[in-house]
Amino acid sequence: MNVIVSNEQRNVLSGLDIDVIKSISGEYDAGEIVEMFKNFFYNKMILDVTAIRDYHSIKSFQTIAMGLDVEKIVFFLPEGSDVCTSNFLAKLVSMGIYNFTTNVEGVKYLLEHPNTYKQVAHIQQFSDTPDNAGTDAESGSGFGATSNRRVGTRIIGFRNVTEHAGSTTFIYILKKELKTYFGDTVIALEINKNDFQFFGDKNMISVTPDQVRAALNRYAGASVLLVDLNDCNDDSFCGEVLYLLEPSTIKLNKLMRRNRNIFTKLQHQKIVLNKSLLSNKDIADFEYEAKVKIFYNMPSLDERKKNSILEDFLYRLGIVTKKEEKRETGKIFGLFRR
Repeated sequence: MNVIVSNEQRNVLSGLDIDVIKSISGEYDAGEIVEMFKNFFYNKMILDVTAIRDYHSIKSFQTIAMGLDVEKIVFFLPEGSDVCTSNFLAKLVSMGIYNFTTNVEGVKYLLEHPNTYKQVAHIQQFSDTPDNAGTDAESGSGFGATSNRRVGTRIIGFRNVTEHAGSTTFIYILKKELKTYFGDTVIALEINKNDFQFFGDKNMISVTPDQVRAALNRYAGASVLLVDLNDCNDDSFCGEVLYLLEPSTIKLNKLMRRNRNIFTKLQHQKIVLNKSLLSNKDIADFEYEAKVKIFYNMPSLDERKKNSILEDFLYRLGIVTKKEEKRETGKIFGLFRR
């Protein structure tokens, strides 16, 4: 079933021959629309953008994009208005908004055949022009050239080196810790899997490789993006990548049998020993034999409790700028290197 949110163009939309579960008409703040529908189940939404108060501001669309699944929304634009300019449409694409039209026939088509980024990529070129480069003065959100759009966002990728090294659960635990510092501006993405759904966290999103760019643009205002790379080879969008390794005998032997040169490739990477029981001496021996440096030695963590060791880990990553004094109870692990 579908939802229609209309205002000035409601007469045109009234002729749509579709199943409608809810229809509202009027003018609303973007935040009000998000609140009305963020927990409301629907198949598609047809959003007459004149129903958005101050729809001429890109910031209003940013609020919609951050609060609702824009892949389920068809944006009905008033033909000839300033939201139909090349520059404005380019900014919409930058936020992951791909389904917009100025006529009812276009609405019908997009309901059945939603656009992907590939189909609107030609519009993206306008966001790289001098007129659009840099930070959008109106919204203050920087939806200009790609190089400027994600300024200030820390994007950290995670790869399992040994089988089942725990990247999915580690990201979940890390995200919960980061939320105490940055609130809901911490986003987690997983590529090519759907394990995040089992955590029940709206800010943990599963995407395909083709959807990564759109997701990065959609969450351009995030403070930290944690990305479970899985089998995605392209990690160029990450500011850094952490390589997780579970240092049990069976996992290491399997790894070496699969790729004897793996540690040569990891010599200059950030290696995190995860679910580790190694002592400082064990780590020193491991580094000597493998000819690598270990960035951090992380013990098994309880996902249901606060793990004080993460404070030190975030400090080492440079995300937490001021290292708080450790409680004595936080020293019982005695496992991570100082």
